[in-house]
Amino acid sequence: MSDSYPRHLNLAGASNFRDLGGYSGKDGRTLKWRRIFRSNHLGKVTSDDIAVLHDIGLKAAFDLRGKDERIPDACKVEGIDVHSLPIEPVTMVVIRERLAKGALTTDETMEIMRESYRNYVRHNTARFRQLFTHLIEDHAPLVIHCTAGKDRTGFASALILHALGVAGDVIIQDYLLTNTYYLRDTTNAAQLPEAVRAGLQTVHETFLAAAFEAVRADYGDIDSFIENGIGVGANERAMLERLYLND
Repeated sequence: MSDSYPRHLNLAGASNFRDLGGYSGKDGRTLKWRRIFRSNHLGKVTSDDIAVLHDIGLKAAFDLRGKDERIPDACKVEGIDVHSLPIEPVTMVVIRERLAKGALTTDETMEIMRESYRNYVRHNTARFRQLFTHLIEDHAPLVIHCTAGKDRTGFASALILHALGVAGDVIIQDYLLTNTYYLRDTTNAAQLPEAVRAGLQTVHETFLAAAFEAVRADYGDIDSFIENGIGVGANERAMLERLYLND
């Protein structure tokens, strides 16, 4: 197997499809390429895209979209087992409720986004626990995605990278790559004010920081959250390392 691959797969129907491999993890061991991918949804992949997914041997997709959210753009690629781990999209509901009461600034929109990240910890830890259970069961090569592959997927990817010993600054760099590779789907946001779209359609370092603030408030630190919230103790972490880190 090659020592290096392109991080971003240039698919026509999934603009944010990226490999988590190659980063330096625990004890300097690098993450294996072509094992864990992160992406926006796969409901619009083309026939050429499907050929690429089959070529990399993709076996499973873990869909973090809400139950109704996933229906219009469900992944139906033959040979890929889809696992639904729904985290309901409440951000747009909050934004529309706020807009009904008056204008929203970009800064206010960004604070709504930060609060949504805090709620991943407060209200959705069980979903991330399920995801890690699947990771340990070894469904790789696999992809984790939501709608844009930027928020729910971004937090999930950050947790995975941390569990495998990747440095915090590298985790942030990977998270921010969404701003380079995600081609915004403006369909759902077309009627929103520009100031709101500006805060809604990108990722920002403070979003991820807000999630980790909630982690520290409730668990003390990220490692305690991974052990006590996500349920990945020493034995489970060793299994993850065997599966996803090079020797």
